[in-house]
Amino acid sequence: MKQKLILGMTALVSLLVAAPLFAQGAQPSGGATTNWAIVGGVLALGIAAGLCGIGQGKAISGACEGVARNPGARPHLFLFLVLGLVFIETLTLYTLAIVIFKT
Repeated sequence: MKQKLILGMTALVSLLVAAPLFAQGAQPSGGATTNWAIVGGVLALGIAAGLCGIGQGKAISGACEGVARNPGARPHLFLFLVLGLVFIETLTLYTLAIVIFKT
């Protein structure tokens, strides 16, 4: 129940923050404009990097538990650990590439 509440509140806050970004307004008189694509890209990259870090931590934790329970399975676990970490890190790199090309 608590996770659903947190997820719902996160979605609500995200929608409330994103709504003004799509509004078309007049240019400020000083000529200083904010490039919201860069702000959104940096925010997306931060979220992706943070969640990938959490995923990598859980993957390494699971691999350590697996080796502790069955040391003979280390070579097989190591292969899948490295493969999983590559996939997780690729998500951050894809986000970085999208942010660079879009901004």
